[in-house]
Amino acid sequence: MPTLLLVRHGRSTANTAGLLAGWTPGVALDERGAAQAAALPARLAGIPLAAAVASPLQRCQETLAPLLAERPGLALHEEERIGECHYGDWSGRKLSELVGEPLMEIVQQHPSAAAFPGGESMRAMASRAGEAVREWNARIEAEHGAEATYLMCSHGDIIKSLVADALGLHLDLFQRISVEPCSVTVIRYTRTRPFLLRLGDTGDFASLVPREESGDRGEAGGDATVGGGAGAP
Repeated sequence: MPTLLLVRHGRSTANTAGLLAGWTPGVALDERGAAQAAALPARLAGIPLAAAVASPLQRCQETLAPLLAERPGLALHEEERIGECHYGDWSGRKLSELVGEPLMEIVQQHPSAAAFPGGESMRAMASRAGEAVREWNARIEAEHGAEATYLMCSHGDIIKSLVADALGLHLDLFQRISVEPCSVTVIRYTRTRPFLLRLGDTGDFASLVPREESGDRGEAGGDATVGGGAGAP
């Protein structure tokens, strides 16, 4: 079965503003995110890609644009099922405000029971993403062979849920996983089990440098950043 490269989109304007973007239209890469996207082709140089699959959201499309420009023969497919979680009434709100919502404790501690008002449940999000990957695995293998490698550009919570699925972790544990903007996570699928080969690889350790707390209660405060966070400053 194929090997899948999961790329989280580059840092977005919503990431730096501390907003939970969801499916809010017009959320683009910021200056750092554009630089991260521009560096992606070199990071993936030498890796043959059978196809590129992307969330339809702008920030994912912009992240892959430099890679597609350097590989004009690489086919791009949109896949709505790997689009961001539908956060419903939470979409566009500041994460600092959402910390006080009673639902946030469920999102952090028991995400399999979390359903966003006017949106979808985290369980439904994980299910659709897993279904999409399994169908794309079968399609890529049928068209390009079992040793093929392909890429998906998606979002933080989607990628975390796919990693949890690959590791056999309950969804309630997926908040322990972190994937930074424009990180690359690699899963090799086989007939009997998946293998996690890379997790959140950016080649940049800046996010590990101690810094003053920003007040957003991200991973440093014990809570996961819903949507994935902005990564290194």
